[in-house]
Amino acid sequence: MRNVPAAGLVTAALLFIADQASKFAITDVLRLDALTAERAITPFFNLRFVANHGISLGLLHADSDTMRWALVAMTGAIAVAVAVWMTREPQRADQMALGAILGGALGNIVDRMRFGYVVDFADLHFGDWRPFLVFNVADAAITVGVLVLLVRALLMRDKRDIPSENPHA
Repeated sequence: MRNVPAAGLVTAALLFIADQASKFAITDVLRLDALTAERAITPFFNLRFVANHGISLGLLHADSDTMRWALVAMTGAIAVAVAVWMTREPQRADQMALGAILGGALGNIVDRMRFGYVVDFADLHFGDWRPFLVFNVADAAITVGVLVLLVRALLMRDKRDIPSENPHA
């Protein structure tokens, strides 16, 4: 019987909902858009509307419908690969990290399909120094999911993978 990654699926669903709800709050409740682009929340955090037509770091800018749908297809293929990986992953923490990536990817795919761009709004800054691009819940979920997978892969090996000092024990 195939592994049902309930923790990963719940994580994906919750992050997808949080992402879409936060974007609704930004665009429909607070009515931030290109004209009213920014609201200061704290001295180091603003809500700033950005219509992101590309992917991370402004790469692959979708300036045509063909490119827009190519990005939807590409991120959709990645989401399918992550979902398949999640069904094969036995570790619950890794399932949840994959769920975070999946939920974030789906949130950004929905934006790109609905609007032609991804709604970014979280602007963390320290004075004029901005260590991050403006991002959203989906971007944060993807980043945290990838970091969790990397840390677990690099630092938390399964004891069965560590060779014993006495192979005849």
